[in-house]
Amino acid sequence: MTILVLAGTAEARDLIARLIANGEEVIASLAGATRAPVPLGTATRQGGFGGDAGFSSWLAAHEPQLVIDATHPYAERVTRRSARICRQVGIPFLRIEREGWTPSAEDDWIFIDRPESARNHLPAGSRVFLATGRQTLRQFENLSDCTLFCRQIDPPDRPFPFPNGEYVVGRPPFSIPEEVDLFTKLAIDFLVVKNSGGTASRSKLDAAAQMGLTVLMIERPQTVACETVATVGDAMDWVARHALD
Repeated sequence: MTILVLAGTAEARDLIARLIANGEEVIASLAGATRAPVPLGTATRQGGFGGDAGFSSWLAAHEPQLVIDATHPYAERVTRRSARICRQVGIPFLRIEREGWTPSAEDDWIFIDRPESARNHLPAGSRVFLATGRQTLRQFENLSDCTLFCRQIDPPDRPFPFPNGEYVVGRPPFSIPEEVDLFTKLAIDFLVVKNSGGTASRSKLDAAAQMGLTVLMIERPQTVACETVATVGDAMDWVARHALD
């Protein structure tokens, strides 16, 4: 059985490894946001499909029996498009969406509905760590009176879009002590974070709690109407059921 996995997360890597171990033929797809992604151990395409028509054409040419979306929880456009087109062409589609983080008593979080809303909670002169990816930077242009730091995996190929900010280059995972050290060196006052969930990037939140820093937590986008599971194990069960059809 040929399975297309829309990848880019730890869950995707785990899923692909398990599927291959089960003898499935797996094609992985990466958005191309990272220049040197971790090898997935299977045939991997990089870059967008070219919109609705491009994705439909790819599906027709490669004929996967199943499509599993294991992209980032905030890749809502990818999920919505993929679910809709798979439904149109009759290919079973599954979304893996890990559970979001919830604050503990030690956490100081403020939930916001969108990046632009951070403006309402950041005093002038704040030093802000943006753990939201460079693709979202333009949404923080209203923070001209703050100093901004944005972490990305690859060295930047262009200047920071605002004069009041800079990139911080680093490849995860990061330990809690590493995050504490970084936030201390940068004299960070606030973090702005997407509610990605999972354990891989939780360390920045634990570091913020240790340091007494406030976290502005961006809520997840509206859930796409499609079959969804929370774990790779559940996804493997879904594949097994379809193998019996």
